[in-house]
Amino acid sequence: MRNKLTKPGRNFAYNQIALVTVISLICSLIIYFIWGFESAKSAALGSAIGIIPNLLFAYKAFRYAGARSSKLVVESFFSGVKLKMALMALLLGITVKFVVISPLPFFSMFCLVMALPIITPFIIKQQR
Repeated sequence: MRNKLTKPGRNFAYNQIALVTVISLICSLIIYFIWGFESAKSAALGSAIGIIPNLLFAYKAFRYAGARSSKLVVESFFSGVKLKMALMALLLGITVKFVVISPLPFFSMFCLVMALPIITPFIIKQQR
């Protein structure tokens, strides 16, 4: 069930994720030209590990809205946070265990992807 009240929040979340994705792709491309393929691969993996769980969280968190479904709003938000954290931990563990990465670009891009949502609301103006 899609609620009209969730549309602005969902659109803002998806726009924010799109902006973070573009910035991380640009940074990965810059890293490729400066340090090479292995560093760029590590940076792209670090970005993906931050972006994929955020995308799933945005989908899960903005499913319900309104006073009648306030309990569903809270439940979907918290289940989205739990899913996001579990998936992020799983992806980080798998990547660190099985993929050869360069730690500096990997964790730098991961931290950038985690920090960008703090700044992006000032870049993206929410439509009312």
